[in-house]
Amino acid sequence: MGGVPTLKLYNTLTREKVDFRPIDPDNVRMYVCGPTVYDYAHIGNARPVIVFDILFRLLRHVYGPQRVTYVRNITDVDDKINARALRDYPGLPLNEAIRHVTEKTETQFLEDAKSLGCLDPDVEPRATDNIPQMIDIIDKLIAKGHAYKAGGEVLFDTRSMPDYGQLSKRNLDEQQAGARVAVEVHKKHPGDFVLWKLSADNEPGWESPWGRGRPGWHIECSAMSGRYLGEVFDIHGGGLDLIFPHHENEIAQSRCAHDTDVMANVWMHNGFLQVEGRKMSKSEGNFVTIYELLHTEKFGGRKWPGDVLRLAMLMTHYREPIDFSIKRLEEAEHLLSKWPVPGDAKGEVDPAIVTALSDDLNTVAAVQALHALAQKTASDPSLRGSFAASASLLGIVPQAVELDEAVVHEVDGRVRARLELLKAKDFAAADRIRDDLLAQGIQLKDGKDPATGERLTTWEVKR
Repeated sequence: MGGVPTLKLYNTLTREKVDFRPIDPDNVRMYVCGPTVYDYAHIGNARPVIVFDILFRLLRHVYGPQRVTYVRNITDVDDKINARALRDYPGLPLNEAIRHVTEKTETQFLEDAKSLGCLDPDVEPRATDNIPQMIDIIDKLIAKGHAYKAGGEVLFDTRSMPDYGQLSKRNLDEQQAGARVAVEVHKKHPGDFVLWKLSADNEPGWESPWGRGRPGWHIECSAMSGRYLGEVFDIHGGGLDLIFPHHENEIAQSRCAHDTDVMANVWMHNGFLQVEGRKMSKSEGNFVTIYELLHTEKFGGRKWPGDVLRLAMLMTHYREPIDFSIKRLEEAEHLLSKWPVPGDAKGEVDPAIVTALSDDLNTVAAVQALHALAQKTASDPSLRGSFAASASLLGIVPQAVELDEAVVHEVDGRVRARLELLKAKDFAAADRIRDDLLAQGIQLKDGKDPATGERLTTWEVKR
């Protein structure tokens, strides 16, 4: 790690930017809350996927790929999933119908993430594969006096934890379980939350010491992070909306079950996303999925490449709110059009980009540094290797645009016509061809044949 700047991360738990010191530099561990796979992921879901992919890449760069473990879960047990399964597969047994829903949407999510330039996590566990671990934690919480059975449920007793509310900085007396008007009478306190609930015949369920039922939302992440990363690990990430109640309750369950001071040393949260200046919602008509952006003309009347979507996200600091707009995508695409296609060139990552990312994932400064490097490659081709490595660290690989044979034939013909005009010294007409092609995204490059000295013109497609 010699020469690498100290990594600084903003810790939501302490509300300050801190030097990152892993528990074990040979095994840096990160957990991020993944999707609930009841439907296709929307563009808001894409933000944490991209943000924590950047952190994953940076940690691998600093500590080595074999010394970082990234776990991102799949939530496949949820009331919305149950409803979707009953609606879409009414003739199938419920568990089979649920599997149909979740496998389809999980597959699409993984394809979307790959299209956005994201690496696969090291482990991607499904909630339903970790039910025994959840039951074990609940059992420990009951035995230690942190949970109780009431009204067909097992609930966490928030008053049993003196410093409950550390992450969200909420006073226990101000806590409410969501936005409910009336608190269930079987709860000891309004802020108590469900660990296990009994299942009706038309709901999925697993056998447990408290009857056939299913887990509450929060317990799954405590179980999966503990199973794959240990009782205390380095970084826990997710969206700002998860701070309360989800992450607050994860901390409560994990700490009380394992008798630890913390669950994770650093908590990181990305900011909210809105679309064209408004909160994204189906009622507003601005709800858009990653799949729709990549494969349909729903947003801006055209499809958007994955690297454009990714760069548009990185042009705002992860903790700041982002306005996802057509203008922003066009700005990202314009920037990409000015960058060389890396090809197979190999080189060292530009230190300016590592320095920027090491300052709490300052992707804005990193993108600026990458752009400056791209401009330098025009006069110094030897820097293309460094550009390729640097772009790769950001997960951005500018792609050459493929054209069909007829278009290639037409462009080649116009290039030849321009060369004839240049020979005839009709520079104005030659410039018109050059400018017309550039307006269509085709850039000409003039040079000389090293053997004959004659003028040669090559061309490439820019976005």
